[in-house]
Amino acid sequence: MLEVHQFPCLNDNYGYLLHDSAYGETVCIDTPDAEEYLKQAGQKGWQITQIWNTHWHPDHAGGNMAIKAATNCTITAPEGDAGKIEGVDRMVRQGDIVTIGDREGKVLDVGGHTLGHCAYWLAGARMAFVGDSLFALGCGRMFEGNPEQFWTSLKRIKALPADTLIYCAHEYTEANLKFALHADPDNAELAAYGEDIARWRAEGLPTVPTKLQRELATNPFLRADDADLSARWAPDGHMGDPVATFAALRAAKDNF
Repeated sequence: MLEVHQFPCLNDNYGYLLHDSAYGETVCIDTPDAEEYLKQAGQKGWQITQIWNTHWHPDHAGGNMAIKAATNCTITAPEGDAGKIEGVDRMVRQGDIVTIGDREGKVLDVGGHTLGHCAYWLAGARMAFVGDSLFALGCGRMFEGNPEQFWTSLKRIKALPADTLIYCAHEYTEANLKFALHADPDNAELAAYGEDIARWRAEGLPTVPTKLQRELATNPFLRADDADLSARWAPDGHMGDPVATFAALRAAKDNF
């Protein structure tokens, strides 16, 4: 049985420990805060055996070496971010397989936030760890990629089963909601989602993981291929072009 232990760290990151009790394996999904990861694993009585990095940014890979020194774990990281992540034992790309116990995860190329950003999709467990490629009601800033690359990446996530739980790396949902309502003001499902978010945060609860099905209906960045959103956001002459619509949405969010 797989168990996900989720905990806050740094300012707004979430840490994730993925544990297989039958095999005694524990995977760190990214390493924003080595001290907190080691503390949380120790409190659970779990031995960290692997790190799966989604991308090179320090709030995702900065704890690699301290955790590796303490546990002798192995580190898997995206090939496209090679040379920017310390301690890597294995580099992976689109379609490669990672394992925890007897379960397999598939590597998805979701570049755009960084060139090599990857996600880890465990089909049997109906979960995907997506780093900063996708957030509840948002997506990561396009620091290194281009709109075509990022939209291609989001399409890979859109194609996952609708009941997939999306484990994103930050608690950005309230801010993302404000832009989503601006981008798509007539979306009734988005309004209902906003009520849930307000209630969860008032109760001190996280808004992630989020279910892909709900994001498909409400996240404007996943809906760049929607005719109504394209009519509202695509530049003149580009209506119906999801790449142009995505680019316009991303630029608007950057300046929102």
